Order: sequence, then C-alpha cells, then structure tokens
Amino acid sequence: MLTRAVLLFLTGLAVAPSVALTQSTSPNGVRTLDPPGAIKAEGTWSLGVRAGDFVFVAGMQGVDPATNTLVKDPQARVLRAFLNLKLIAKSEGASLQDCVRLTVYVSDLHRYAPMVDKAQAELWGKPPYPPRTMIEVQRLFDDDIVEIDSVFYAPAKK
Repeated sequence: MLTRAVLLFLTGLAVAPSVALTQSTSPNGVRTLDPPGAIKAEGTWSLGVRAGDFVFVAGMQGVDPATNTLVKDPQARVLRAFLNLKLIAKSEGASLQDCVRLTVYVSDLHRYAPMVDKAQAELWGKPPYPPRTMIEVQRLFDDDIVEIDSVFYAPAKK
C-alpha cells in the first residue's frame, strides 16, 4: 500500500509541471487563457493567449461548455461558436466590437455562410463588423460545420 502511495505521489509530481504549463506565461509575457465557463482545451493547444494589447482566440466550434458536446442545430451551433470566442475575449476586457480579425471555416460555404451572417448580425447588432475571411474546407475537427478563430484588441491594464 505504501509503495502505491509513493508511486501516485511521484506520478503527481511528474504531471504537475505539464499542468502548470497549460496556464502559464512565456518568457516574453505571452499568457495562455482559460476563463471560467469556457470550453475545455484538451491536448496540445490553448483556448487563447494574451500577447501585449492583443488577444488571440483559437478556432472555436459550437461546443456547449456545460456538456462539452457540439450543439445539434446548425444555426445554434454557429451562434455557440461565436459565443465561445466572445467569452474568452470578454475575460480579457474585449467586446465583439474590439474584434480586429475573424477567420471562419465552414464545411459548406453556400449552406453555412448565411448562418454565419445571421449570427454575426445578432451578436454585433450593427456595424462596424470586423474584417472577415470565410473559407470552405473539406473537413473540420469532429466533422463539424464551422470553426472560427479571432483576434481582439484589448489594451492591457497598466
């Protein structure tokens, strides 16, 4: 029993540094983001980072943070992807109006582009809208229909 406890303790020590790295700061001050209520990043990626006055948000899918599963309805899934990136940006003091770049990947441009437009109109409310590139791709992670990455301007509080 004591051997098992020591083994568990040593395993914990070996894993602890890698866990700490998921929410760390680089030598140049780039800080990873993992705000409460956001989806969970699993693997070798981060939800986003703050680098100086900019917040870079990873490609967001329409994953419901409460269940960690893709939202079923396509329009609701597109909206959820935008809400996921909004939450990360907001955690750093940025609003959707502070977005300076959107890249939207869709699996069917003709089918999903109108849904992206509708979700953006609903969330932004009115212009100005950020610069956006929308690209049709052959396949997305989990055979999803949309993934959106973004960049926000959010001056760091001094």
